Amino acid sequence: MSSHASRRGIEAVSAAVLAMSRHLEVREVLQTIVGSARELLDAEYAALGVPDDHGGFAQFVVDGISDEQWKAIGPLPRQHGILALMLSEATTQRLPDVRKHPSFDGWPKAHPDMTDFIGMPVVDGDEVLAALFLANKRCPTPVDVCGFTEEDEALLRILAAHAAIALVNARLYERSRELTLVGERARIAHELHDAVSQKLFSLRLTAQAAATLVDRDPARAKDELRQVAALAAEAADELRAVVVEMRPAALDEDGLVAALRSEVQVLGRAHTASVDFATVRLRALPAAQEEAVLRVAQEALHNALRHSGATAVTVRLEGRAKGAVLTVTDDGCGFDPSAVRRAGRHLGLVSMRDRASSVGGALTVQSALGKGTVIEMEVPGG
Repeated sequence: MSSHASRRGIEAVSAAVLAMSRHLEVREVLQTIVGSARELLDAEYAALGVPDDHGGFAQFVVDGISDEQWKAIGPLPRQHGILALMLSEATTQRLPDVRKHPSFDGWPKAHPDMTDFIGMPVVDGDEVLAALFLANKRCPTPVDVCGFTEEDEALLRILAAHAAIALVNARLYERSRELTLVGERARIAHELHDAVSQKLFSLRLTAQAAATLVDRDPARAKDELRQVAALAAEAADELRAVVVEMRPAALDEDGLVAALRSEVQVLGRAHTASVDFATVRLRALPAAQEEAVLRVAQEALHNALRHSGATAVTVRLEGRAKGAVLTVTDDGCGFDPSAVRRAGRHLGLVSMRDRASSVGGALTVQSALGKGTVIEMEVPGG
C-alpha cells in the first residue's frame, strides 16, 4: 500500500471511530459500525449480527440493501454456514467467492448475489459480541480479479477493535439508564404512596361514612361530604406536587440557592406562617446533591407548614468543608421521634433519609411534643 493510500486508510478509520463514539444507543452504534465498515472498504453490501443464545441473532443490521429488499428476504438468518464459523471459531474469513466455500449453503430467494466476501468477529476478550461481514468490493477500474485485500483486512481489524469498545460502552450506558429508570420508578412510587395513597384511603372512609348518614342524619352527612371535598382537593395538590418534582427545572436553570429561595418566597406568600431563608459560605455542589438538598428542603417545609401548625419556619443552607448543611427549623407542635421510629414511617422521614443517603449524606431529626422540629441534612460535597 502506498503512503498516500495508507494515510487515506488511517483517516477513514479515524472518521469511522469518531462516528461510532458519537452514539450511545446500541442500535445506533451497530448501524454506524456497519455503515462505516462498508464505506471504509468500499463494499456494495455490509451487515452485522449480534448473536443470541438460541442459534439466531438478537439484532441484525444491514447497509446497502433497501427496506423493500430486506423485507422480501424474510426472517433473520440463523447462525449457520460462514456466520456460524465466524462466531464459533472467532476467525476472520476473506474469500474471493463465498459461494465456493464448503460451509456455504445458499441465499434466500430475494437475497442479492454476493461473490467476494470478508467477515470478521467483533470480540471483547473471549466474548464474541457480533459478526461483521462485507461483500462485493467495488473496483474503480475493470480488472480481472477484484476482491478484498490484506490491507482491507487490516483496516477492518482496527475498525472491529474500536467497534467492540463502542458496543460495550453502549451496552453499559443502556444498562445504567435502565437502572436509573428502575430507581426513578421506585422513587415515584414511594412519593405517590407517601403523598396520595393515605389521602385516598381517608377519602374513601369519609365517603362511606357520608353514605351511611344520608338518610338518618343529613346534617352530619353534609359535614362528611364537605370533608370529602377537602380531602379530594388535598390529594390533587399532593399529586400535582409529585408531578412537579419529576422535573426540577428551576434547579437546572437557576441553581440550588435561587431555586430554594424561590420556593421559600412562594410558600411564605401562600401560608400565614413566616418563612425565612439564609445562606452562609455555600459552594457549588454536584448536581445530584443539589437535587437531593432541594427535595429534602421541600419535604421538610411541607411538613412544617401543613402538619405542625408552625408560626415560623427557618431554612438555612451553610457551606461546610467541601459540602453543605441544610437546616429546616420550625416552632410547631413537634412529635416524638422514638414513636416515629417504632411506627416505621411518618411525615416523609423515610423518603428524606433515603434521599440523603443516596448522595452520601446523612439526615438527623430533633423534635419533641410541643417543642418544634429541627431537620438537618449534611452532604459531603464533590
